[in-house]
Amino acid sequence: MKVLVLGGGGREHALLWKLHRDHPEHAYLAAPGNPGTEPLARAVTVDPADAGSLLALARAEDVGFTVVGPEAPLAAGVVDAFRAAGLAVFGPTRAAARLETSKAFAKDLMARHGVPTARFEIFRDREGAAAYARSLGIPVVVKASGLAAGKGALVCASEAELDDALDACFVRREFGAAGDEVVVEEFLEGEECSIIALTDGESLAAFSPSQDHKRAHDGDRGPNTGGMGAYAPVTAVGAELEARIHREIFAPTLAAMREAGAPFTGCLYAGLMLTSEGPKVLEWNVRLGDPEAEALLPLLESDLLELLMAAGPSGGLAAVRPRWRAGACVTVVAASAGYPGPYETGSPIAIPDDLSAPDSFDREGVVVFHAGTRRDGGRLVTGGGRVLDVTAVGRDVAEARERAYRALGRIQAPSLQWRSDIGWREVARLGLR
Repeated sequence: MKVLVLGGGGREHALLWKLHRDHPEHAYLAAPGNPGTEPLARAVTVDPADAGSLLALARAEDVGFTVVGPEAPLAAGVVDAFRAAGLAVFGPTRAAARLETSKAFAKDLMARHGVPTARFEIFRDREGAAAYARSLGIPVVVKASGLAAGKGALVCASEAELDDALDACFVRREFGAAGDEVVVEEFLEGEECSIIALTDGESLAAFSPSQDHKRAHDGDRGPNTGGMGAYAPVTAVGAELEARIHREIFAPTLAAMREAGAPFTGCLYAGLMLTSEGPKVLEWNVRLGDPEAEALLPLLESDLLELLMAAGPSGGLAAVRPRWRAGACVTVVAASAGYPGPYETGSPIAIPDDLSAPDSFDREGVVVFHAGTRRDGGRLVTGGGRVLDVTAVGRDVAEARERAYRALGRIQAPSLQWRSDIGWREVARLGLR
């Protein structure tokens, strides 16, 4: 069978890596892929959000199954087009993807259906947003409602930061049309956690709890990014809390989407804050997280393709349950210097051959996923903000983290920066060193 994976980041490299490990007999296409996916899939130069061109490709290549990685193709209705053509595809429809593509839609749905989330209001004008934010008190959160590449949530710790955040949306228009509508919400305190599950609209197949590190610098300081690293599992989420999350958050959300005429299938990802009052939703995403996918897929022992194919409108996910290897996984994101602000690309990267070898994971428990690289002649160079996701497994988070940072230290890329404390909460919680 031919499998087409849409996207060219670290998540898509991780998806292809796992799919290929489970089914090396299949042929894989990547649209567009990246230098890291070259040994795994044939790259095709098709815009992953161009439904018409993708349909033509899938028919010409006799593709048996398509996996949508990033959010842009979902927002563009690629899944709708494939389903209308009778082609098997993984992901939610455009209407269902509104859980991520419109924070206003998601917050309103949660409020109407009793899903726990922060107090909020929605605004299309600066003055109203400012008045409500000041009524909530500092700190407060300002969010661009539309897609903003993971950078549209602005935590304001002072009046000056609040004014700057509102100016970014309404005056400077840093998020373009995504900031035309703004959600202002109370600041929640606690520990963040990502709960990701596959769903056929009724049943859930939950992945291990994971934790992303959004802030750019150590100690959770600096601006929000698309994610500077992640680890799994998160021991703060035990079986009882996980059951509560499924019962109070996922189940009513799926029911609400069915009621809205947009049943959700694919990957549903709840970004949560574990508060003193219980878990509350910070945001919904409608695809595998990035970099959470890079920390989860190396732990997954089950057949990923079987899971993805079961998470569709025909159902069947209730009969499939993920199996996980013992231990932990840590992924560290190496980003271009200056990210998430202005940064330069085209800087050389030299990855040791043994870290790029197909058996590096089986031999060393380490794999390097490419997130923002490109070819410049015969050289590998930086091509984006987040460049490499250096990932390792171990008996616990401390061992996995040590392996990941040791591997990262062997990569020659002087223009890259990274956090040195990925997994610090788990290390502290378990008393590891």
